[in-house]
Amino acid sequence: MSWRRICAADSVALNSLKKFEVDGIPVVVANYGDGFRVFPPICPHMEEPLEESGLIEGKVLTCTKHLWQWNLATCQMEGTETEKLMHFYDVKQEGDDLLAFIKSEHIYEFDEEDEMDDDDFFNS
Repeated sequence: MSWRRICAADSVALNSLKKFEVDGIPVVVANYGDGFRVFPPICPHMEEPLEESGLIEGKVLTCTKHLWQWNLATCQMEGTETEKLMHFYDVKQEGDDLLAFIKSEHIYEFDEEDEMDDDDFFNS
């Protein structure tokens, strides 16, 4: 268990997400302007890759697949659609480097109903 270097802070553009792998553990770094957050690369709802479907507006991260939202400043859920907390790793900046405290890879548990594709309205 230790702080692990993720990337150079300037390698993640403002209001963007970027995926990295650290010692075999995939993570996403979010730059929301007031700081950075590091978290697993998938939405805790239906395994949607957040690097592709995540959108940062202000301090809010939205998974555009089903509009689940998290406040990156407080690490809390936002909006009425969101039902699960996002796992955030502790993150700090040392000089030009971003480091995260990663004990092990965080794997979300998905409900059986989460495995159904909510977007497939015509399939019964």
